[in-house]
Amino acid sequence: MSIHETAISVQNLHKSYPNLPVLTGVDFEVRRGTIFALLGSNGSGKTTTIKILSTLLRPDSGSVSVNGFDPASQPDAVRRSISLTGQFAAVDGVLTGRENLILIAKLRRLKQPSQSADELLERFGLTEASRRRATSYSGGMRRRLDIAMSLIGRPDILFLDEPTTGLDPESRIKVRKVVKQLADTGTTVLLTTQVLEEAEQLADRIAILHQGRIIANGSLDELKRMFPPARTEYIEKQPTLEEIFLSIVGSKEAK
Repeated sequence: MSIHETAISVQNLHKSYPNLPVLTGVDFEVRRGTIFALLGSNGSGKTTTIKILSTLLRPDSGSVSVNGFDPASQPDAVRRSISLTGQFAAVDGVLTGRENLILIAKLRRLKQPSQSADELLERFGLTEASRRRATSYSGGMRRRLDIAMSLIGRPDILFLDEPTTGLDPESRIKVRKVVKQLADTGTTVLLTTQVLEEAEQLADRIAILHQGRIIANGSLDELKRMFPPARTEYIEKQPTLEEIFLSIVGSKEAK
């Protein structure tokens, strides 16, 4: 992969906390305009990796490039080209949903902050609640608002750390749709998730982080080829609980 095609490059990344090695030689690259999923169990180092890439944490050693810049020595340049949604919603509860979005739009120096806010409120189904204080929002609504705030200004690279945690099935589908649309329009997305189905649906490439190292990295088809061929069996497919829920909710709304 050439330098111009690479949005994120990580080589031999190491990070330890007192008496606890977390990353022990992580290597991967992310192509521009693609979705890269980083999978791993709790404590595997996913969030630590994102914190290093987004300038929130310094690595012990290794080479890191984000949009052509070193997060350690060029943090301002990196921050201008990225956006980050962490595991917990970082919204101002005193402000309304709309005010939260307008504030971020002004900080990013957009010419039409109100218009940007209204577009995102509609996209995430928050228009009706837009003039309520965010402190009155449910956990899922706060999460949707948090993700919407991270999209202000169309960042070149978007980091999503378990973005659908705490969301109901409908909200998860909305978020996944928006993430896919972002990649289709050129935004590079690096996401961590515990929902394997999410990685299957969204990711162009998937890496598995285990005991401080990437132990597998490839497209879904490439990862499937690592296992013996599946046997062909004919079974009656039952709907998933998510499909049942969405079908019932959809029929109620139609009435």
